[in-house]
Amino acid sequence: MTRLKTGDTFPDFRVTEAFAGNTSIAELMNHKPMMFVVLRYIGCTVCRYDVHLLTQRINEFKEKGVNVCVVMQSTSENVKHDLNGQTLPFPLICDSDMHVYQSLDIAPANSMEELVGEDRDALKAKGDKAKACGFVHGVYEGNEQQLPAFFYVDGNGKVLVSHYAKTIVDMPSIDEMLAMII
Repeated sequence: MTRLKTGDTFPDFRVTEAFAGNTSIAELMNHKPMMFVVLRYIGCTVCRYDVHLLTQRINEFKEKGVNVCVVMQSTSENVKHDLNGQTLPFPLICDSDMHVYQSLDIAPANSMEELVGEDRDALKAKGDKAKACGFVHGVYEGNEQQLPAFFYVDGNGKVLVSHYAKTIVDMPSIDEMLAMII
């Protein structure tokens, strides 16, 4: 598959949601706009921090009529273990077989150096914030060099924003995501 771009239709995959089990993208969206935040895995400290930040600010998205969905390479067992019995206020798709990543052409970096790129200071700052919140590295899953991606999709599945990250921290901030909502 080629990379999704603005105006394309987001595919309707069969997926495993960490808490609800087997479902589909269409069922998760339920004809409502959704922001798909595609990260690495729950044990990645900075990815876990992203999930934390989205959890803290989810009501801002809901107030604007937009849902959020996180996609990770994690298994549902590892997500549940890492969250220590807590649930999330948004769906988390567990894509340990990498079907979504491959289908959307979300490629991994060629090396750890490429994954970090010129963003070493930004990654360190984010890692420090994650550690200040008590997050520590958990189980390694999937491809350690996996790059993230972001898609904002309207209620009909049309891609409004498509962003394939060039480094691990090359993603829209929550403020930037909220500013995209039309």
